Amino acid sequence: MGNAPTTLRVPVDHALALASAVLRAVGAPARNAATQARWLVEGDRRGYGSHGIQRLPVLVRRVQKGLIVPDAEPRLEWRSDALLAVDGRQGFGPVVVLAALEEVYRRVTSTGVVLAAVSNSNHIGVVAPYLEWLADRSLCGLAFTTSEALVHPYGGRRAMVGTNPVAIGVPARPRPLVVDLATSEVSMGRIIRHQELGIPLEPGWAVDAAGVPTTVPVAALGGAISPFGGAKGFALGLAVEVLVGSLTASALGREVRGTLDADSVCNKGDVFICVDPARVVDLAPTLERVSRYLAEVGAEPTQDGSEHVRLPGERAAASRSESAVAGVEVAARAWEAANVLAAELGARVEVERHAHEDTESPEPRGSLGRPGFQGVK
Repeated sequence: MGNAPTTLRVPVDHALALASAVLRAVGAPARNAATQARWLVEGDRRGYGSHGIQRLPVLVRRVQKGLIVPDAEPRLEWRSDALLAVDGRQGFGPVVVLAALEEVYRRVTSTGVVLAAVSNSNHIGVVAPYLEWLADRSLCGLAFTTSEALVHPYGGRRAMVGTNPVAIGVPARPRPLVVDLATSEVSMGRIIRHQELGIPLEPGWAVDAAGVPTTVPVAALGGAISPFGGAKGFALGLAVEVLVGSLTASALGREVRGTLDADSVCNKGDVFICVDPARVVDLAPTLERVSRYLAEVGAEPTQDGSEHVRLPGERAAASRSESAVAGVEVAARAWEAANVLAAELGARVEVERHAHEDTESPEPRGSLGRPGFQGVK
């Protein structure tokens, strides 16, 4: 007998249906459950299992303990023409952010720039789809978000800074350029996934409790993740921590809780900046120039051992396309845990095809009128 597989392929609509049914079973309205489920499955579809179905059990426990309010509607308050304060009321992170971006979208065509400061929310999942949604509507976007203290300072040994992702989205053809990266070598979710799969970490990813580099996932879980790029990644992560904390009045460093555990109120923050380039440039020629430049970069001659120059987001887009045909790749343990949850909760799983499956980014709730560039999808 061979070893049991560590991952398996699940049809996308099955994964969506299961996650949504489980969330509905703990009190989430159908719309909110579908949105949160979509973001979990997006993590797996793009190859980021750390942000995928693996997180479903923690979400359920957080709802059951009252740490997530599944039917919460965020409070949106304009503090100026271009500054939006968002109180998530402890709702699902994707639900809160999409409501904020819809509001931002309605305003940015008149103001040119809008900043949304999000607090009192929950983990927002993969960030790239939010910026893709903006870019598909001809808008540039930036996002900054914080996490628990999981990263050691450059030269330090204790976790003092969050993984603190930074994301940038710009309209382009055939798809937007979206850069979405953590300021750590990896996410904590990825280390957890390696532990789940029994795979050693790459050298340089993390240190143990004594500050000694380790490739053992369980040792890293008791230690800290390393900043990417040494001092530069540490500086960028620290700047994001302070920037987001200053704009959202959220917790800092070791005081941040609630994105990985099922015991604490989530007290981190998120900041989104949206810019309408049409207010400062002639949009059509700018799009053509940017798209041509990206094509030139992607076509550059490669170094030995490299098949081609891979633009940011290209690997995730390929993984997403493959999942539409072959199914989404999920850790076997995570899929089993999700099915056990569904059985325990008596969740009714109804599989049906979702119209958004083949779009480049998940659609938010509601329908907005401004089209993106023709051919951006």
